[in-house]
Amino acid sequence: MRITDIQRCEVRPGRLVEWTLSPTTVEAAADLPEDSRPPAYIQESHIRTARSVREDGLFVPTWLGTAFEVPGRVDLDVLQEALRNWTVRHETLRSGFRCDGDEMRRFTLDADAVSLRREAIGDFPDAAELVQHLQSRFDVAADALCWPNFLYAAVVRDDGVMVYMIFDHSNVDAYSLHRIPAEIHELYAAGLEGRAAEETPVSSYVDFCEIERADADRIDNTHATVLRWREFIQRCDGKLPDFPIDLGLEPGGRLPAQKLMREMLVDADDAAAFEAHCRPYGGSLVGILAATSLLVHEIGGQPVYRTVVPFHTRVKSQWSDSVGWYVGGAPIEVPVTQAPDFSAALKTVRAELQANRSLARIPLARVLRLLGADFRPTSPDLYSIVSYLDARGIAGSERWAEQQAYALLRVSYGDQVCVWVNRLHEGLWLASRYPDTDIASKNMRLYVERLRDVIVSVARG
Repeated sequence: MRITDIQRCEVRPGRLVEWTLSPTTVEAAADLPEDSRPPAYIQESHIRTARSVREDGLFVPTWLGTAFEVPGRVDLDVLQEALRNWTVRHETLRSGFRCDGDEMRRFTLDADAVSLRREAIGDFPDAAELVQHLQSRFDVAADALCWPNFLYAAVVRDDGVMVYMIFDHSNVDAYSLHRIPAEIHELYAAGLEGRAAEETPVSSYVDFCEIERADADRIDNTHATVLRWREFIQRCDGKLPDFPIDLGLEPGGRLPAQKLMREMLVDADDAAAFEAHCRPYGGSLVGILAATSLLVHEIGGQPVYRTVVPFHTRVKSQWSDSVGWYVGGAPIEVPVTQAPDFSAALKTVRAELQANRSLARIPLARVLRLLGADFRPTSPDLYSIVSYLDARGIAGSERWAEQQAYALLRVSYGDQVCVWVNRLHEGLWLASRYPDTDIASKNMRLYVERLRDVIVSVARG
C-alpha cells in the first residue's frame, strides 16, 4: 500500500458513518478483572511516551490506519458484521490497559462481549471539510491514553464506500495494516453470500506480549545484547541516533511540527533491477541503507552513519496473520570512510545486519531499563529510522491500486526523521515525515532525489 496521510488519500464527499465499540461493551470492560498477561515493552514505552509528551503540554496524535474502497451499493449491516468479526478475531483489539500509578494492568474482553455501535454522522458535500472532520475525529478516538483507542468509519456514496480503520499504534504495526483490506473484503463478500469466510485461526498478540516479555525479563545488564547497545549509545553521544543531516532545529527548542513527503521513487523495472544487484548482499533493504549511509555523509558530512533498523519480530509462523505491534530494532554503524562507494557500503551494511539483527528480538525499552539510562522521552519517536518492506507478497496486494488502498499515518509533531520505503507491484514507494523547517525540507528533498539517483544508476548500470 502507498503510505500517506489523510490529506492525500483521495477523500471524496459522501455520507459519513462510523462504528465504535458499543456502550455495553465499554461498560463490560470497566468491570473486568486484571488479565495477568503484561503489556509488551513496546506498548508500555509508547504509552509512557505519550503521557510524558502530554505532561509537557503537547497533544501529539500517533494513530495509524488504513483506507480502502468497497465498490457498488454497500450493505452497511453486512459491512458492520464484517468489521465486528474482524475485531473479535484479533484479541489485542479487545484488550486495553488501566494505569495504576506507574503500573500498567491489562484487561481483556471475551469475544462474545464485543459489539459495535453504528452512528450516522451526516453528509459532507465538501471533501476538504470532510478531511478536517476525519482527522479531528481520529485524533480523539485513537488516543494512546484512552480506551477504546480505535475507530472505523465509512464514507458512503452511490458507487461504493471508502472504509477508514484507525488505531492507536499500540494496537498495530504497518504489516498488520497492510493485511486489513483483503481480510475485510473477504468477510464482507462472505456475509453477502451467506457463507462462512475463508479464514484460519489466528494467534493472539496478547499471548505474544507475555512470551516476549518473559524472555526479555530473563536477561540482565551483563547480557551481550545490552553490552552491544551500551557501546552503540556511547558512540552516539549517549543517546539514540538522529538522522545525521541538518534539520534546522534549535537545541532544546519546542517539539516542531512535521511535514510529509510521499512519492514513487522508481518504477517496477528499476526496483527489480536494483533488487537483483543487491540480492547477493541481502536485498533491497541492504541497498537502501548502503545508499543512505553514503548520502548522509554527502549531505551532512558525518563520517559514520549510525541508525536503528526496524525488524519484525514475527519469528514464528504462528504470528504471521496476527494483528499487533511486532517490531524490534537493531543498531548498525557504517563508517563511510572505510566504505566510500556503493559496493563497499553494501558489504559493510550486510556484515552489520548479520552481526546485529538478532538484537531486535530483545525489546529496546527493556535494554534501556537495564542500562539505567534516563531516557525520559520528549518526542514520540525515540530515534530516526529508515524502514523497508517488500509488500508484494501480502494477500490482496495486487488489488490495492484498484481498491484505492492506503496505509495512513498521522503527521503531527516530532524532531526525528522517519523514512519508509515500500516495494509495491508498481515500484518503490517512499514516505517520510520530518521536522517542518526550511532546512529540513531542503535537505530531505536532496536526500530523496539523490536516493533515486543511486537506485537508478545501480539498476541501469
